Amino acid sequence: MEIRKTTLADIPEIMEIYTIARSFMCKTGNPTQWAGGYPKEELIRKDIASGNSYVAVENGRIEVVFFYRKGEDPTYKVIEDGAWLDDEPYAVLHRIASRGEVKGSGSACIQWCLAQWPNLRVDTHEDNHVMQHVLEKNGFVKCGRIYIEDGSSRIAYQQVRKEKK
Repeated sequence: MEIRKTTLADIPEIMEIYTIARSFMCKTGNPTQWAGGYPKEELIRKDIASGNSYVAVENGRIEVVFFYRKGEDPTYKVIEDGAWLDDEPYAVLHRIASRGEVKGSGSACIQWCLAQWPNLRVDTHEDNHVMQHVLEKNGFVKCGRIYIEDGSSRIAYQQVRKEKK
């Protein structure tokens, strides 16, 4: 699986993957996390322009899309019902979505992110049991609860590997 930066030409395929992911979330008991067509194309264009959007390609087809960036996330400044594992510099993973056709592709992207920077934070909706399972299977620790821009809560996870770049 090749992971590369997203291009504007990838947008139609990416939007299709997000549609598939929203449908999957609804079927698995998580109908509200990405309600209303989130993420919108405008946000994806912004992610691409900032250089923080990535895709995983398998056999010439995009299988996974995600946002990855090293640096602080404003929504992670306050954590309740727990604490982050450390206060060291970290990277964030957001909006990961898969076509659902290549087993383990989400985990491969998470491992790629950790290889770029070994301190990774991510959050997910309380009803997104599939993502919670993937994170825990990949060695993430549940750290507490954060609140995103719209005020809704998310479960916060972090993994810190011993080697730092």
